[in-house]
Amino acid sequence: MNDWEIFKGNDTEPHDNITNLPDPPSWRPFGKDSKPGESRRKKRGETFRVREEEIKMINAALYLRRPLLITGKPGTGKSSLAYAVARELKLGEVLYWPITTRTTLKDGLFNYDAISRLQEAQQQEKTDFSKLTLEERKAQLKIIEKYITLGALGTAFLPSTNKKTRILLIDEIDKSDIDLPNDLLSLFEEGRFEIPELVRIKEEVETVEVRTAYSDETEEITKGDISTPIKDGRVTCTDFPFVILTSNGERDFPAPFLRRCLRLTMKLPNKEELVKIVSAHLGEETAKSKDIDKLIQSFVNKQSTETLATDQLLNAIFMVVNGGLGTQDVLIERLLQDLGAVAEDE
Repeated sequence: MNDWEIFKGNDTEPHDNITNLPDPPSWRPFGKDSKPGESRRKKRGETFRVREEEIKMINAALYLRRPLLITGKPGTGKSSLAYAVARELKLGEVLYWPITTRTTLKDGLFNYDAISRLQEAQQQEKTDFSKLTLEERKAQLKIIEKYITLGALGTAFLPSTNKKTRILLIDEIDKSDIDLPNDLLSLFEEGRFEIPELVRIKEEVETVEVRTAYSDETEEITKGDISTPIKDGRVTCTDFPFVILTSNGERDFPAPFLRRCLRLTMKLPNKEELVKIVSAHLGEETAKSKDIDKLIQSFVNKQSTETLATDQLLNAIFMVVNGGLGTQDVLIERLLQDLGAVAEDE
């Protein structure tokens, strides 16, 4: 067995062996990219293998301009599907909105930094606005644009400037407050919303330029929309975005919400699909290795009774390849531990 351990413990003298670490896995690009989270999700889109039933539902959602609600266990590729669609259809950056129990509709639409705006206003207290010209007053009001940023949801509903549908991933909608799914219905039906802070000044300042949720300047399709003009404080979409909502199945949703969504259940990958995933990430030669083949088969067998995620398998195989570990090593067993049993075990 190779001496793969970088940290030795046992009062070992300090050393520089940390520099001997192999390159990180393709799904953990830290140190090689300024936005590892975003790059990791994009990479999954490049390596994700889409099934026929998934292709049909994606196309139905595109044709019908309906959100696609995807349910499945963790690690089945629910979010990766959005990046696969964005890559093939050249939709540019995927707008990503992760949901927590505290998330509100407004969080997704826009953020107004009222505190910073107030601080600036206090600094200008000595300004005699009665002596300002009309243009100078408008300029003062227009400063508000520095303090408003569109969220991923709000950005998705911007008018399209290049005849391309925008793409939005609402991740783990089942973790939301009970009201959020219903709050989304009006936006999904009407395709428009207002920013009250801008509506109030529309008579004096018709158009302001605000920052959007786009940030990837390498995406040719969407980099021109990193900032955008907002007229009269209103945003109205011209092309309904392709919306994917993911759910781990931890809760039920209201019937009106379900009626407005198309629904897809992601199945666990079979052995053939797992081999393709391993090949895409770690190379075809690795995937066809006899020991790795047995490890993949064991993983498939355990999936029927245990909660496992595909990235657990990738992690285990990476350690076999780069650490020189045997597939029966205790560390490999720990990496492939039943996620449903972790809490009990600890």
